[in-house]
Amino acid sequence: MDAQRAREPEWRTTGEEPDYRFTLANERTFLAWIRTALAVLAAGVLLDQFSTKLRPHLLVVLVASALCLLAAMLSVMAYRRWQHNEIAMRHKSPLPHSRVLAWLAGAVLATSAALAVLITASIIGIQS
Repeated sequence: MDAQRAREPEWRTTGEEPDYRFTLANERTFLAWIRTALAVLAAGVLLDQFSTKLRPHLLVVLVASALCLLAAMLSVMAYRRWQHNEIAMRHKSPLPHSRVLAWLAGAVLATSAALAVLITASIIGIQS
């Protein structure tokens, strides 16, 4: 048990151990963020692999790459959010505010707008 305790980060040994139900709820939230990141990653890969009719191809690749980068960033943010919530619970502090939701909503809005432009341009290009 001492070897396992030595590998834990310092913040895991401070404060009081929170109620296991809150810890498990925090983990479920973390896993929901990871599922979101995986869905965004899948969208990026699918867009790159199966968007043969969308033009210009460079813009399609940029949107797909942005989605993959967003997925990576969401994974990091999910861990940080979980960690900050865990620390707050250990010290019986209010849970920290997160701007991740607004940031994610903005990224989805920007991606949706870019895809709408690509699809519209492809439809107009096909009909011309």
